[in-house]
Formats: sequence, structure tokens, C-alpha cells
Amino acid sequence: MRVKASATVLAATAALLVTAVPAHAGTFKVTSNCDVPWVSCSDEPELWEMYNSKALSVSGGSYTTSWAEFWGDVYDYDGTSEYQGSTLETYRYIFNSNGSGAAQYVKNNAGSMQNCSEVNNYRVYFNSGYGGHSQYIPHRDAYADCVWYDLDSTLKNNEASQHFA
Repeated sequence: MRVKASATVLAATAALLVTAVPAHAGTFKVTSNCDVPWVSCSDEPELWEMYNSKALSVSGGSYTTSWAEFWGDVYDYDGTSEYQGSTLETYRYIFNSNGSGAAQYVKNNAGSMQNCSEVNNYRVYFNSGYGGHSQYIPHRDAYADCVWYDLDSTLKNNEASQHFA
């Protein structure tokens, strides 16, 4: 009788394991860290990461390159992941579909930065986690256009994170 009861328990356990639904990972591509549900942006995105250098980004007064927009600290331009219940959600940062660089991943792909904030300065870093060589990107003056800086030769196509400065 004990063997039969053990076999019944074993069969029931096996049936549960076979029908259990595994957690699925979801991966999403976004052009702004403010589109990530767990990122709190207290303002509009203000640091624009441009695919090309300034000289190659505009023609005839229109953008010819793609960009991504960020606000605040970004630990890794590759993206961010977090569990939502039992599901791991990953948001990867990509450039928008405006022109050259369309839908390319942001990390290690930018040529210039525009800071559109009147108050926040930024520092862009070579490594994820705010490490290594960095470049200071100051805010714009009140009522002025966004300030635009080419990334220096170390950071051009080698940028990985940003932090308020």
C-alpha cells in the first residue's frame, strides 16, 4: 500500500512539474530611459545622445541622424533589467528611426551629445557604472538652444553611462 501511495504522489508531482508555466523573459527596445516602467523621470528627457557627430547630424536645418533621450543617471547604456513578478523584463536602449543609426543600440555608438536642461549638468563615462574616462556636458543657458558637444576621441563610439554632474 505504501508503494502505491508513493507512486501516486510521485505521479502527481511529475504532472505538476510538466504543466508548470516557466517564467518568460520579455525584452523591449526603447529610445528613452523614461519609457522604462521602473525608472522615475521627474522631468522630460534632457540629454540627447546623437548617433553622429554634430557636423554630420544636421543638413538644411533638419536632423539627419538618430538620437536617444535620457534623464538622470543611467548606469549602463546597454539597458536595464528587473523582475516584474516572476518575469524578467529587459529594456534595451536604441536610437530612434530618424536617420543614420536608426534602431542601433546606444551603448558605444554615439558621436555627440545635446544637453537641453537649464539646470542639470551631466558627465558621460567610458565604462558602465560611471567609471573610467569621462566628459563634462554642461547645461544650456535659460531660453537658449540645447548645447551640443561632440564626444572626445576617447568617448566617441565608446560611451557607456551617464551621471548628473
